[in-house]
Amino acid sequence: MKPSTHPIFWRDEHLPFVELRQVLDGRLVSYAPHSHETWSIGAILAGQSEFLCVNRLHAVQKGHLVMMNPEEVHACNPLQDSPWAYYMMHLDKDWLTSMLSDHQLRDQSEWQNTCLDTLLDERLYEGFVCLCGQLMRDDLSHKEKQQSLVRWLCSLFCRLNQSEASRSTSLPHNPLYHVANYLNEHCLDETPIAEISQKFGYSTSYLVRSFKRHFYLTPHAYRLNRRVQLGQKALKTGQSIVNVAHSVGFNDQAHFQRVFKQRVAATPDQYRRS
Repeated sequence: MKPSTHPIFWRDEHLPFVELRQVLDGRLVSYAPHSHETWSIGAILAGQSEFLCVNRLHAVQKGHLVMMNPEEVHACNPLQDSPWAYYMMHLDKDWLTSMLSDHQLRDQSEWQNTCLDTLLDERLYEGFVCLCGQLMRDDLSHKEKQQSLVRWLCSLFCRLNQSEASRSTSLPHNPLYHVANYLNEHCLDETPIAEISQKFGYSTSYLVRSFKRHFYLTPHAYRLNRRVQLGQKALKTGQSIVNVAHSVGFNDQAHFQRVFKQRVAATPDQYRRS
């Protein structure tokens, strides 16, 4: 039987657009600031923690739902000596966009960020906890699980649409996104940050300072985060850890394991075994 301190990952090849993590005893969990490609939502099952999302700090506890937009830097760590348990669900943003459009909850063809970081709603919270339990059951069909997932998400986004009706998430263009795109596309390269700075016409000190102020990660940390994202995709296919480590730009497995655990709060082996 898996110790309660080990995270449990649930995935289903028939539902590739959703991934679920359950942590029953996360008192020793420690996350470094990180981000995901997915839209993510979690439920605090026990304990209290500080939830940092971009530059917004929230105190959350049992009963709270927490939400993170794709590529938003965040971290959620338990308060000292507090029990800590949670579910965290990651959803492919393109699938979610399409599903919401099909159900006439959004009319955009591309993903639009949600505005709320946290939500305290007993009905939606209990529904999410029930949904997570259903996804992890073996006696339900893939179709039944997808129907439950879609039904709950529709309820959630009806609620979010009411809260966000008067808020806009559009941002003015920022040339630093060109640097971020370059780091995404060339994350496996070892190009020095000084050389990247020169390529885009910045001094190294200015780029590092401005990039961190905007993305809440240094360019180097941003590149490492992208490598971890690629590592997660590769581990889902069952590749060996040592091969994944080298394929995503780490010189040795130990370095990959350390960086991966800082951002996923699980070892690559725990993540791969789900």
